[in-house]
Amino acid sequence: MKPAQKPAPKKLFAAVATAIALAGMSFSNPLQAGAKPEKEDLKFGFIKLTDMAPLAVAAEKGFFEEEGLFVQLEAQANWKVLLDRVINGELDGAHMLAGQPLGAAIGFGTKGDVITAFSMDLNGNAITVSNDIWKQMKPNIPLDGGKPAHPIKADALKPVVEKYKAEGKPFNLGMVFPVSTHNYELRYWLAAGGIKPGYYAPPQETTGQIAADALLSVTPPPQMPATLEAGTIYGYCVGEPWNQQAVAKGIGVPVITDYEIWKNNPEKVFGVSKDWSDKYPNTHKAVVKALIRAAMWLDAENNKNRKEAIEMLSQKQYVGADVEVLAASMNGTFEYEKGDKRPAADFNIFFRNNATYPYYSDAIWYLTQMRRWGQINEYKPDGWYLETAKKVYRPDIYQAAAKELVAEGKAKANDFPSDNDTGIKPPQADFIDGIVYDANKPNDYLAKFPIGLKGKQTVSGGKVVD
Repeated sequence: MKPAQKPAPKKLFAAVATAIALAGMSFSNPLQAGAKPEKEDLKFGFIKLTDMAPLAVAAEKGFFEEEGLFVQLEAQANWKVLLDRVINGELDGAHMLAGQPLGAAIGFGTKGDVITAFSMDLNGNAITVSNDIWKQMKPNIPLDGGKPAHPIKADALKPVVEKYKAEGKPFNLGMVFPVSTHNYELRYWLAAGGIKPGYYAPPQETTGQIAADALLSVTPPPQMPATLEAGTIYGYCVGEPWNQQAVAKGIGVPVITDYEIWKNNPEKVFGVSKDWSDKYPNTHKAVVKALIRAAMWLDAENNKNRKEAIEMLSQKQYVGADVEVLAASMNGTFEYEKGDKRPAADFNIFFRNNATYPYYSDAIWYLTQMRRWGQINEYKPDGWYLETAKKVYRPDIYQAAAKELVAEGKAKANDFPSDNDTGIKPPQADFIDGIVYDANKPNDYLAKFPIGLKGKQTVSGGKVVD
């Protein structure tokens, strides 16, 4: 008997196409269910912060490998280097500030087509001031049971800033990057207390210090405590563990968390270049699947895995901070003034509340803040905000990954937003100033702020021009 002949390539191709069609799948769709990754060996970048945790967990718990991926994780020097390396292809993807892909899309700083299909966490930041500034603020803060009443508003800081200004001293504060959540959160908090954080006027003026009462500048996250201790800055906004590090070292006091500024705010994303995603669609989907599984593990059963996660992150190749420092914010508590430890169950959210879903409304909020402070120095119609969000945020890729996890029995359908989700959350009122954010009306939202650009205003010649 003659051995069976192998079908000719064209016949094989036709047979596979027919089988796929019979299975009810679109052959033109590159995101085929169960398709193998086009690229298996990957290098991802991150900054040494608690919220890189989904990457570490996906590597350590074998989730990447189970998706057919072999991933190398590499700490980066700062956010600019990280973004540049994703754009030029040295990194396949990276833990990013939520504003970075959007900043690249509008050409503020580094221009590039970067997308995200995965939000890495909610909350996780705080604003810390030096011991001396805290001492000056404290008399302005109401007490509750003998302790400072929280949330502490920037109203308590305003007399301190005014005193420095009257004495001709610059009031310097640190944030991690011009398009970082930290920049916008710090600005939001200051402005809500009547302190002007300054404007940008690109391309000439990119320091963001035009007409400022407080001068904000960039400091890489791990360097924040040392910079504060040296007296170069009087306070900063950063992610963990660098606020709790200030408490542990006795050099500063966290005064407010970002959860208290904007409840359940999106913080980091996983970003890749659009070209990379287009070239390796099934690889991208596999990465998102692994990251979703890692996020689920981090929040599973009332955070039962956090102890293991903290020990994992304490390793020098990840965050490299002491277990005690990491535990101070990851275990459902947050320490403000030394010894003043308070419950903070939602300080770090990795999966609950649809934390991993890339909502268009989250992207639009970041764009409104870019407009508010002059990084977008011209009027944009409401439709532009949604169009820009859709170029960068990719819930379609997320949904493809989520559906496979459900089909494989690794997740449940009700773990994720429904198929007909618009990507726009209902209006949100959980901000420290009580101003309601409606992503459908970005210009109306901007008009509500006493401090910040609105309407047709621009920044020119060192001042706001109507």
